[in-house]
Amino acid sequence: MAGAAAEQAAAALRETIARAGRANVIAATGASQFEFLEALVAKPGIDWGRTVFFHLDEYVGLPETHPASFRRYLRERIVARVHPGAFHFVNGDAADPVAECARVGELIKLHPIDVAFVGIGENGHLAFNDPPADFETGTPYLVVTLDEACRRQQMGEGWFATLADVPAQAISMSVKQILKSREILCIVPDTRKAQAVHDCLDGGVTPQHPASILQEHPRTTMYLDAASAALLQKRK
Repeated sequence: MAGAAAEQAAAALRETIARAGRANVIAATGASQFEFLEALVAKPGIDWGRTVFFHLDEYVGLPETHPASFRRYLRERIVARVHPGAFHFVNGDAADPVAECARVGELIKLHPIDVAFVGIGENGHLAFNDPPADFETGTPYLVVTLDEACRRQQMGEGWFATLADVPAQAISMSVKQILKSREILCIVPDTRKAQAVHDCLDGGVTPQHPASILQEHPRTTMYLDAASAALLQKRK
């Protein structure tokens, strides 16, 4: 699954760079993206110096030195490996999170996204847009409150010792901003995502299952493994 997703992602990057001279990219984080990103950065023929990256979300108040910091994750798995032309990080420990949303929001307005790499949370969240998600706000980034299911998922990935250690808020890219991406690859492995995959793909589009909104995007490709797809209704 990770290899197939990386192959499509690499092709999208090569095509966009050849056509436009630059590719603007969104990268997701989390344990579900490990193998995909490892496969992607190993792909040949990508002029990484012509890529501009944004990331989806970051915990409010968490320093980059913390093991759970998404900035740290992305520096280690992308920046240090392939040295993109630019990577616009969300500074979760900025003194004013609302002002930080405005800052990075203005930057992304200047860089229409060509391809986004995203996942689905165990509660169906897309980025840190927990249920019920706001499908209407046009703000590129916003401060959100994380629900308990989301915080338990983050603790379960091993980066926090207790639920109390998980930050209660995050800066997240909005749903509308994600949907502005020209192409979206959604990479969702593992048994623990099976219920969320079923909820988001077998039913209708609803804020109660935030990633269900991807059904409305014309160029979204879902990458699932047998475990994450186990509860899906059979298609003819």
